[in-house]
Amino acid sequence: MKMTEYKYPLATTTWDDAEINAMQEVIADRSFTMGTKVQRYESEFAEKFGSDHAVMSNSGSSANLLALGAIRYSSLGEDTSKYEVIVPAVSWSTTYYPVTQMGYTLKFVDIDLHTLNASVANIEAAISNKTAGILAVNLLGNPSQLDRLRQLADHHQIFLIEDNCESLGAMLNGKMSGTFGDIGTFSSFFSHHISTMEGGMAVTNNLELSQVMTSLRAHGWTRELPDKNHVLDKSGKQFDDLFRFVLPGYNLRPLELEGAVGSEQLKKVSQIILGRRANYLKFAKIMEEFPLIMTQSETGESSWFGFSLVLRGRLEGNRSKLLQVLSTHGIACRPIVAGNFTRNPVLKHLTHAPIPALPNADAVHENGLFVGNHHYEMNEEFTLLEKALKAFSIGI
Repeated sequence: MKMTEYKYPLATTTWDDAEINAMQEVIADRSFTMGTKVQRYESEFAEKFGSDHAVMSNSGSSANLLALGAIRYSSLGEDTSKYEVIVPAVSWSTTYYPVTQMGYTLKFVDIDLHTLNASVANIEAAISNKTAGILAVNLLGNPSQLDRLRQLADHHQIFLIEDNCESLGAMLNGKMSGTFGDIGTFSSFFSHHISTMEGGMAVTNNLELSQVMTSLRAHGWTRELPDKNHVLDKSGKQFDDLFRFVLPGYNLRPLELEGAVGSEQLKKVSQIILGRRANYLKFAKIMEEFPLIMTQSETGESSWFGFSLVLRGRLEGNRSKLLQVLSTHGIACRPIVAGNFTRNPVLKHLTHAPIPALPNADAVHENGLFVGNHHYEMNEEFTLLEKALKAFSIGI
């Protein structure tokens, strides 16, 4: 079944004429590469989510790469005797790749089957004298126990990065997810809470980390940095300083089109999150009928990227049947992110510590999937979902 045929799709647009008009302005100006509109969007994003600095990139995956690179090439990465980064076993591939690309070793821990995030207990048990930091993932809109992870990182003098790409707009104790860590990353890919087509953002309150990311984003030069900075002060020779390379960077720059659209999308964030949270209440009510299908438990205030379904009891082992029933009813679904990522063949290319037993990640891998959530009322979609789950449960 093609995406256009789904009656209950995974993702839908949050655009209207405002985004189209913003793009037309860029086209009329004929200035497409990263410039003033990206800068404006970065400033607005930082203010909206309560951070001092924001660095836009061409994807959330690139934001993760910038975050790990910022740690590696800043004062936070000076102690090379600490090289392990603790990560949850369930996340997307580009949570993990930047860790090894920056010379660190992955140390996987199991998730909590209720929240789908790594628990503080699992993370704390994994900390050793080799630990450089924690890469927490806020999965499917749900914040991790970020206040406790912040305390843990401070106590052990290690860094904390939040992969918040699926959880824009979530909150914990009145504070936005993505702002508890030394760096927090966001995605604005089409299927996420807001969309700039492709796009990512890394936020931080640390000026040094912000400046390192700014340099790494564009070739590793100092062009976008002030004369005095935390990477390398400019020479004072204007022409030379335009082409002075100081870090092993990349080209991860976004487009002006994306910056212009982002500014319009930010105006809608509050209503988008309210709509998604309202839909969860209806979803939760329906799922009371299906006690053998576990759904995600909320930590703080989730922004509900999607709705997870994990089969248990007599339903275990029947995910393929559930997939068939959902497809027949026109309902799109996907695995819970990438399931237990350690079960992917790519692990042979990644540097990692010995992998422990991961029973909860395995349960999600074998018996879990998620369906979409949207910013508008989903009464028809939920009626369809309820009908499909009844058909599935009766057929098992």
